[in-house]
This record gives sequence, C-alpha cells and structure tokens, in this order.
Amino acid sequence: MSDTDARIETVRLGGPEGPETGVQGFGAMGISEFYGDTDEAAARETLDAALEAGVTLIDTADSYAFGANEEFLAPFVAAHRDDIVLATKFGIERRADDPRFRGVNNDPAYIRASVEASLRRLGVETIDLYYMHRTDPAVPFAESVGTMAELVKEGKIRQIGLSEVTGPELREAHAVHPVAALQSEWSLFSRDVEHSAVGAAAELGVTFVPYSPLGRGFLTGSFADAAKEFGSDDFRRRQPRFTGENAERNGALLAPLHAIAADRGATSAQIALAWVHQRAAVHGLTVVPIPGTRKRSRLLENAAATRITLTEAELATLEPIADQVAGDRYPDMTFTSAAREA
Repeated sequence: MSDTDARIETVRLGGPEGPETGVQGFGAMGISEFYGDTDEAAARETLDAALEAGVTLIDTADSYAFGANEEFLAPFVAAHRDDIVLATKFGIERRADDPRFRGVNNDPAYIRASVEASLRRLGVETIDLYYMHRTDPAVPFAESVGTMAELVKEGKIRQIGLSEVTGPELREAHAVHPVAALQSEWSLFSRDVEHSAVGAAAELGVTFVPYSPLGRGFLTGSFADAAKEFGSDDFRRRQPRFTGENAERNGALLAPLHAIAADRGATSAQIALAWVHQRAAVHGLTVVPIPGTRKRSRLLENAAATRITLTEAELATLEPIADQVAGDRYPDMTFTSAAREA
C-alpha cells in the first residue's frame, strides 16, 4: 500500500465527551532513549509529519530519559498546542545518580511533584491525559486515583489514564474517578490484556491505547539477530523475545504475516497494525495504538495501515501466533498486569 496525503480518521478519547484525536497516535519514547542514537532534526520532521497525517495523540512520560523526552517535545507542543492531545505519565521513579534504579511510586505527594515537573518541562498549563504508568501495590487506588481526580478539579490535567492494569484494577480505579484510557502492550505477539483488561475497558467505555503494537519492531521482520544488529544501548538486546533461540523461533512465526503483506502489497508492519486496529470491532471498544518511530517514512507507512481492513480469513491465519511466542515481554514481568492476572 502506498502512502497517501489523506488524514487518518478520528475518534473520541474516553467517550463521546472526550477530545477528538486521530485513530492512531504517536509514541515518542524512542526519540530520547532505549533504541540507540537519534537524529533530532529527523525526529522533529517526523513529528510534523504526524500532525499533517492527523496523528494527534502524542505520548510521552516523565521517566523517558529522566524527563528529557518531555523537554524535547516542548517546542512542538508550544507550536501546535491546540492541535494535539498531549499525554504523559508518572509512576516509574528513576534516579539520575543510579540509572539502573527503577521503582514504582504512586504516593499522592509524589504524584503532585511529578505533575508539576511535567507541566514545567512540557511548557503547558494543563496535561490532556495523565497516566499512572505502573501500579504501586503499597498505595491503594483510592489514594492515587483520588489524587489524580483532584488534579482534574484543579485544572492541571483533563483526563485520567492507567497503564498495565488488570480488568478488576481498572474497575476499582474507575469507581473512584472515570478513567479515559488504558495503555498496555497489545499486539500480534502480546495478547495477555485480552484476559480481563480489554473486556473491562469495553464495558466501562475506556479507550484502549496499545503500546508496542509492532512488538518493539519485531513484527516489522526487519532484523534477525538482536545481539548483532542493535547497538549496545538498545534495550532490545536484553529482551527475552529478541535473543537466542527465542528470536529464531519468533522470527519463524512471522511467515503468515509476511505472506499476507505480500498479497496485499503492504508491509508486515502495516498488517500488524491493521490487526490491532481491528480489535476495536472484535471487542467493541475504541482502540488508538501508539507506534513510535523516528523516521517520517515509517510514520506515513504506519498511518496508512489505518486504511487496511483484514478479511476474516486473514484474521484467522494470524490468530494462532500469540500463543506460540517464545519469551516474556520483559526480563522482569513483576510490574506488568500479566503478573497480577488471576
């Protein structure tokens, strides 16, 4: 499928009263960290291309590069504040003096300090969508979500989001304050959210925002050996699905994806994204995936995937893949929703 200048379709985030946003968003994390060096000029061109294509949900977090990702986005946000839906997150605590330290903190005082820091780095008065990045078992939802609700009343944030929660956890939080969006990993390779979170989101009218819808690039089929092809600062070198025998086994699973792409004149990435988009119809909820890229060409390729509709036969061909994937999503699954599923 060739790229087109047409803007993608729009949906309402978090229900009919929520802001209008493109049906596909943009994950900005990789611009600043985790995937090797970035050409910042090219990344800024990619952001401009996103807006031109109608990709208006821009996603970041205070933990990405210790806040540098938010700072990078600030000039773009300032230039296009009324045209984008800005999402950021709190909850993953990192220390500049110890880059390896990562904890989870949902304490009310920490939330308030985090939102003020994000507002300052982003150069805005209000954050459109504010996520709890991970769940802190030491803090009840009533306290953390209650604090977020106070931030809504104070005008510091507009909508509340959660990331990596189970269905029961989503319901518990939603009872404290309406949750607009749930962001969790969801792709052809990662479907554990379908156990309880997806059904709860559909029931409550919560928009689902799949992150890593391309399996951190694996579903593009563009590499064979993470150890050889990724730089030393690329975190995929340590991801179980990308290494050793797991990588070989998972690479073989892509054959039907490649075949459908070839028949369609599309890329494997586009077919993988089209599959994620079609979960909206399958599960009866709004889905806004946020693939990330630093290249304008990939951004346009991803946006074009929103115009692909897979047939029932194609969907059936892709259905068995997730159950055959070798390796977990992370080396440590402790802070994922999958670890807390009953």
